[in-house]
Amino acid sequence: MSNEPWHLSKTVPASLIFAIAMQTVALVWFVSSLNSSVETNRTSIIKLETKTETMEQIVQQQAISTARMDENIKAIRSAVEAMAGR
Repeated sequence: MSNEPWHLSKTVPASLIFAIAMQTVALVWFVSSLNSSVETNRTSIIKLETKTETMEQIVQQQAISTARMDENIKAIRSAVEAMAGR
């Protein structure tokens, strides 16, 4: 082993070094945009979960209202049939 300091061999073309550097930059850019997309999707999912919970509550309230209306209609029908039977 020699004690010479590290140096770049003249057999390595500068275009190869440039290409590797550009690939590294592209990789960092890709990972950054991917992370941004993941964060955007996470925010969207949270919003959709909130909307879904709200919609579920509304549907439950509507189901209760519909059941009450059905009971009222049955009571009215019974009352009308009783009046018609007199």
